Amino acid sequence: MVRAKWKGPFFVPMPKVAGNEPIKTQARSSTILASHINKKFLVHHGNSYLPVFVTEQMVGRKLGEFAFTRKPFSFRKKDDKKR
Repeated sequence: MVRAKWKGPFFVPMPKVAGNEPIKTQARSSTILASHINKKFLVHHGNSYLPVFVTEQMVGRKLGEFAFTRKPFSFRKKDDKKR
């Protein structure tokens, strides 16, 4: 479902940070604004924080889209014989 245009984008006010420190947030549903370009966020993905660097192509999308919650699966054959 799309948010109504008259409400504007949903975003959480970000705290002021000095220098190039990343902004730590749990607001995965927050919309990326133009003022967030070239900033680094630490987005919570369940048990830890993943770094997300915001570029121009990301404006208008959500922070959670770039912090994946699942690990890639790789099948490894178990070696039962000990040598």
